[in-house]
Amino acid sequence: MVKITVCIEGMACGMCEAHINEAVRNAFRVKKVTSSHTKKQTVIIAEQDIPEQELKDVVAKTGYRAEAVDSEPYEAVKSLRGRLKSMRR
Repeated sequence: MVKITVCIEGMACGMCEAHINEAVRNAFRVKKVTSSHTKKQTVIIAEQDIPEQELKDVVAKTGYRAEAVDSEPYEAVKSLRGRLKSMRR
């Protein structure tokens, strides 16, 4: 899995965040997407990396501007219950 962080200019409120999240979900297969207008960023968790230019194009179509895109490997954190189960084995 991969964690993609996108710096976005132009978001001003919760509706802006929802607009970006919906556009990303409709354009790509993602596990999770969250946006923050105060942090000026969107964080995407996906099975596979998303091409930077395609992501920037989707954001641009919403009326916002993707400044920078950063990708890094992502490993889901096991819950405490899951960790305890694996320790018992």
